[in-house]
Order: sequence, then structure tokens, then C-alpha cells
Amino acid sequence: MPAAIAIKKVEGTPGKVYYPLEKITIPEAKPKDNETVITLTAAALNHRDLFIRQHLYPGTTFGVPLLADGVGVVTSTGSSSAAKSWLNKRVLLNPGTGWKDNLEGPEHPKGYAIMGGTKSNPAGTLADIVTLEAGELEACPEHLSDEEAAALPLTGLTAWRAFWVKSGNAVKGRNILVTGIGGGVALMVLLFGVAQGCNVYVTSGNQEKIDKAVKLGAKGGVIYKEQGWDKKLQSLLPSDRQYLDAIVDGAGGDIVNKGSRLLKAGGIISIYGMTVSPKMDFLMGAVLRNIEVRGSTMGSRKEFADMVQFVREKKLKPVVSRSVHGLDVEKIDTLFDDMKNASQFGKLVVTLGEGKTSKL
Repeated sequence: MPAAIAIKKVEGTPGKVYYPLEKITIPEAKPKDNETVITLTAAALNHRDLFIRQHLYPGTTFGVPLLADGVGVVTSTGSSSAAKSWLNKRVLLNPGTGWKDNLEGPEHPKGYAIMGGTKSNPAGTLADIVTLEAGELEACPEHLSDEEAAALPLTGLTAWRAFWVKSGNAVKGRNILVTGIGGGVALMVLLFGVAQGCNVYVTSGNQEKIDKAVKLGAKGGVIYKEQGWDKKLQSLLPSDRQYLDAIVDGAGGDIVNKGSRLLKAGGIISIYGMTVSPKMDFLMGAVLRNIEVRGSTMGSRKEFADMVQFVREKKLKPVVSRSVHGLDVEKIDTLFDDMKNASQFGKLVVTLGEGKTSKL
């Protein structure tokens, strides 16, 4: 029987509990007409997976394989020609369903159903196999190893929408600030921005992470814990463009207060997460300067396809912090520890089976 990793129920209240991992068996795949069965070769963690273990994510449940990011090879299909066309191909998995191409948000009345660990979607990628509709697959860019490919789907999609769709400033020569560099989404925004010819600046609580970001193409960065970091950042901006055009933020907190002073009039703050604080003040100073704050979460099936194509054309490689091999609870737990400690720079990956290893 195929195996997977899920969370095990123990007593505890949301926010105070930390559900242990357990290895479970899952049913043998029986694909319907338009379905494909993917033998997974790698899967990757996101912050939502840590929140699920803390019961801080909507619909947290048990017995459903964890993780939404995955890459693998289609090993069997249903009878439709669309499904059969994927047989034996290496594919990336669209991390959720219910959102086709609407710019405003998911068309499905129940919203976007992300894979991994919740009641909304029975599939997850921390498993030997997963069954998906043929229309939810994209051919995996050949230049990516399995570790890199697994690091792409959900973070790439989230970053694409936050930067390309919501920031309104994916334009060569624009000044973009990416906060909290080191996380998967922030790093993908950095890679997208650099590839598009933007001047990308970063913040972090760690100078080493800023230095690594500069090696990836960032123009510079500041430590947000230091007094007056906003003034220091402004001193780094080009002399002929002494302002930010947009901020792509995953922290929340005081970003409106600090950021609105750096942004041009009518500048955009595109927010995909609030890891520092679940709420923020919108100040009158931002109103008077016509600053816009735009929420951004995941993305549509069309945006997923656009993102993968951009990665293919630009030969971009997601940053992998560390990987472990196999459905081994103890090893996988160490990846969650990295995330809890915020020690990673890039994605945390689990390789599975015999896949395409990194060329690095």
C-alpha cells in the first residue's frame, strides 16, 4: 500500500498544540476518466504546514497527507485522451483547485482548496502517490532538479500574484522592496523582480541572509530590527529614483507606517502574509499619499501556468535551504524545526523515490 505523512491527533488547544507527524497508508490509486496518478519524487514545506501542526490553519484535519508543493512522474491515468497525454511525463502539480482565471479571486463558491492537511482537499504531496485532474498539471521545466521543482509551485504562485499581478510594478527599472528575505515566497519575488529588470531591495533580521540575497541579484538590504532602517534603505536607492514603487510584504506589523514614507505617491503595498502581526494600522499619512494596500493570496490556474512558463524561459531556480530523503518522520521533523526557528534560507524539501537530483 502507498504511504504518506499526516498529523496525528493529540489533545490541545489551537495555538498551543503541536501535532506529531505519523506515517499512514493511503488507498491504491484508481483514476477516473480525466485523472492522473503521479508518483511523487519530491515535496516541499510551506508555513501553512507549520500552522496546520499548531491548529492555526482553517480546516485542519487528520488522515490527509500533508504538503501542497510537489513534483513527480505520471505513472497511470484514466481513459481520457487529456489524461493519457501526460503518461510518463515529469510534472509540477497545481497546488489547489477552484480558481481558473478570475483576477479578483476563486470562482468556486467554497474558495480555493489547497492540497495538504485540511478538510477542503483530500490530496497532499508528502506521499508516495497523488491523484489529480489532468488539467491541474504543468510540464516540469527541464532545467530544474526535483528539489528545485518541488520548491516552486505554491511559493512561486503566491510570489507571482503578489508581485506580477498585485504590485502593479513588475516593470524594468522600478524599485521594489521585498520584506523578510529568506522565506520561499520572498525569495521567489526577488528572483522574479531581478529577472524582470527591477531594482530589488530586501529586509531581514539577519545580515547573512541579506548578503545571500545580494548574490542572487538584490541591490542591497537593511536589517529591519535596527533603528532608522527606513532611512538607511532610502540612502541605497538610485539617485534619480529616491523612492520605492512597491513593497511586497509577508510580515505585516508596521509596514504601512514605515513603508508609506518610502513609497511614491500612489505606491502599492502588496501583502501575502502577516507573520509578525495579524493586523496593522492604516494611517492617515498613507491616505493622503494615495498609498494602496492590496491583499494577495495564492493564485489562479492561469497564473500558475504563466509563472511556470516564466521560470522556464528565464531558467530561474528556486532556492533550496535543505532537503531530507524519504517518508521518515524524524528527518521531516527536523525541517519543521528549521521553519520554527526561521533558520532557513529558501525552501525545505523532502525527496522521494528515485528522482532527478540537483546539478549544483
